[in-house]
Amino acid sequence: MSGIVPPHWHGHHGLGACGDRLDRLYVATSRCARPIRVLAVDDHLLMQEGIASVIGVQPDMVLVAQARSGEEAVEQFARHHPDITLMDLRLPAMSGAEAIREIRHQQPDARVIVLTMYQGDEDIYRAMEAGAQAYLLKDTLSDRLICTIREVHAGRRVVPPEIAAALERRASRPSLTYRERQVLELLAAGQRNKEIAAALRIGVDTANDHVKRIFVKLGVHDRTAALVEALRQGIIHLN
Repeated sequence: MSGIVPPHWHGHHGLGACGDRLDRLYVATSRCARPIRVLAVDDHLLMQEGIASVIGVQPDMVLVAQARSGEEAVEQFARHHPDITLMDLRLPAMSGAEAIREIRHQQPDARVIVLTMYQGDEDIYRAMEAGAQAYLLKDTLSDRLICTIREVHAGRRVVPPEIAAALERRASRPSLTYRERQVLELLAAGQRNKEIAAALRIGVDTANDHVKRIFVKLGVHDRTAALVEALRQGIIHLN
């Protein structure tokens, strides 16, 4: 929770399009407009408390609900219909990306901001593909978070240069199939090809072929390098 802290802990910082002018406009109109209703989804209590502190002092925002899992996020969204949902990606059972997809299925115009510690190209790609309108890291300063909430609420998609660059890198690489991702997860768990074949109920030769294709797509030549590259890209994570 290093970045999401109450505003009085930080001075103003350069925020690009989310600057003081936009802040003043929102504050000036907040007295006559309905406040921005926010749902915060994170399984860490300290992060939830930090978000609540930041939202709680904004004159144009109100925290209407919190959730600590993907399933609970979907339930709370259906119950409260927030204007903005702040979504972590790594959640128990249903992932943040899956929750975003389900929420957007319920309400196609739902506005979701990812707030996470993961910055791999694959993490960003999956979240934006699921329908997120912005992607922020948890070390983001509270000022930038608040400005991004206002920007997304106004109907804008916030894609900072580093996020756009990650999406371009991801688009230039071949994607792993669902089965290849399964195989990769089992490789990360230390299983050999014969064990992978048994776990997935496929032939050993088929498992071997999947592993070879994974190596080609990741541009590596052995298991260790494959796992290092998959972790770097955000395809897999250490639990």
